[in-house]
Amino acid sequence: MQRLLDFIEQKTVRILTRRKAARLLAATSKPKRTFMGEVKGWVDALVFAVFAVLLINQYLFQLFVIPSPSMVSTLNVGDRVFVSKTIYGIEVYPGGPKVASSNRQVARDQIITFYNPEYTSRGPLFDILSQIIYMGTFSLVNIDRKDDGTMAERLYVKRAVGLPGETIRFVNGKVLIRPAGMEQWIEEETFRSSLSLVDGPHRSVDDKLYSGIRAWGSLFGYQDEGIDLQSVPSYLRNDYVLVAQDNYPDDMYAFSESQARTQSLFDPSNMEKRGTWASYERGIYVPSGHILPLGDNRDNSRDGRYFGPVSQKRINGSVRLRFWPLSRIAYLGNK
Repeated sequence: MQRLLDFIEQKTVRILTRRKAARLLAATSKPKRTFMGEVKGWVDALVFAVFAVLLINQYLFQLFVIPSPSMVSTLNVGDRVFVSKTIYGIEVYPGGPKVASSNRQVARDQIITFYNPEYTSRGPLFDILSQIIYMGTFSLVNIDRKDDGTMAERLYVKRAVGLPGETIRFVNGKVLIRPAGMEQWIEEETFRSSLSLVDGPHRSVDDKLYSGIRAWGSLFGYQDEGIDLQSVPSYLRNDYVLVAQDNYPDDMYAFSESQARTQSLFDPSNMEKRGTWASYERGIYVPSGHILPLGDNRDNSRDGRYFGPVSQKRINGSVRLRFWPLSRIAYLGNK
């Protein structure tokens, strides 16, 4: 019995001695913490985190801040939204070709994000850097700004209104749609009601002001042709009184249309001016593989009326959720 106890004692001493030695060795060999070592550790962690965020933003989803009032009140300035980056295919790199995009076409009325056709690039290096910072900070920091300090809109957020094969016209601010294969024009309200679409799109300009807006555009047409404004028809001057106090036309599209019409009437032989006017008359045809995007805030939106249909290859995501402000959280996948 005594031998057994002695054996257990010896084994216990050896085990405890080895553990104590191992702890002592670890304590003496542990590298000292230095300032530069700590900085390197934090930098490594930060680089990994930014890289992971960039991959998520590019290939899975992106958080996006609404920069303009073109979608009010569906999306207000400063709202933050969740954009799915996989629903229409996955971009290999920002603005690049897509993979897995077959049969993933934009559905009518979806709220989409796409590359602004009118965006002025400052060069590939700046574009890449600004996108890395923007996506890497979850849209909190945007260094891409205009000369006046406002954010440059590299991406637009609009609603998909016109589908391939359709033609869209705009008369006094109202949208008229001619579906593919049909001859008749349908007012958007009737069209949307028949398809049970949401009532997000809305207008703010009073119909009574359009005679004044058209007169304003015609007066500019006279002025462009070098005609003394005192010689213009009196009805134009009388109608212009309705908007004379405005600094900017409430409906720039209607203004430009009236201006183009006046210029074409002065010189019917000028095919360029006649063509410009005709483009307003016949409407905007949406070719295959394209979408005509319009803002919900129809009277305050720079959209497809001005830059035309957008290729589905340039559409990079679909707005699915508004998550900020908290009081306006809403799912937008069916809006």
